[in-house]
Amino acid sequence: MGKDKLRRFAEVETFANVLQLDEGKPLKGQWSKEHFKNNNPVVLELACGKGEYTVNLAQLFPDKNFIGVDYKGNRIWRGAKTALEEGVHNVAFLRIQIENLLDYFAKGEVDEIWITFPDPQPQLSREKKRLTSPRFLEKYLGVLRPGGYVNLKTDNDGLYAYTAEKIRELNLNEHINTADLYNSEFADEVLSIKTYYEKKYLAHHKNINYLKFSFKH
Repeated sequence: MGKDKLRRFAEVETFANVLQLDEGKPLKGQWSKEHFKNNNPVVLELACGKGEYTVNLAQLFPDKNFIGVDYKGNRIWRGAKTALEEGVHNVAFLRIQIENLLDYFAKGEVDEIWITFPDPQPQLSREKKRLTSPRFLEKYLGVLRPGGYVNLKTDNDGLYAYTAEKIRELNLNEHINTADLYNSEFADEVLSIKTYYEKKYLAHHKNINYLKFSFKH
């Protein structure tokens, strides 16, 4: 492991807005009250990477609490550090495996879920690892409030098509479906937040797919 990664891992241990592994379990059902010290809705960004979307959403919506979830601490470091430096207090980061989500959040505790540019896991043998596979969708249903939304932004046409198919197969509520977000009527202030990688995709004229859906409780 490089010196930079080691430094980030050591530094992230000192951040008050980062909880790692079992540290987050006692907050199940109590994230707003115990961690954020308010009663505001909780929004998750899964596979948040450097947390760019998490921090930007938090700045746009100070009346909500945002939690970026990822397993890679050296990536979380960037978003957590930015939030601390800029005084964004409605942001936290949770370093866990997303498959363990139900151990950290209670039923109905989460208001909304964002999945932005996740690993598409294109190999058929890795379908279960796709963050919009039925295996993961069942976990989201277990933590979302009734009517809570799931948002997917992806440059990967295959993952977009796969997710749209699962929405139909599972008879979920589809609210927005576009294969070209920035040439649609949906690109508002929230959806126009651009991560580092999204900017690179757009520079190469790649279309951005977006799906917004909810479950029928």
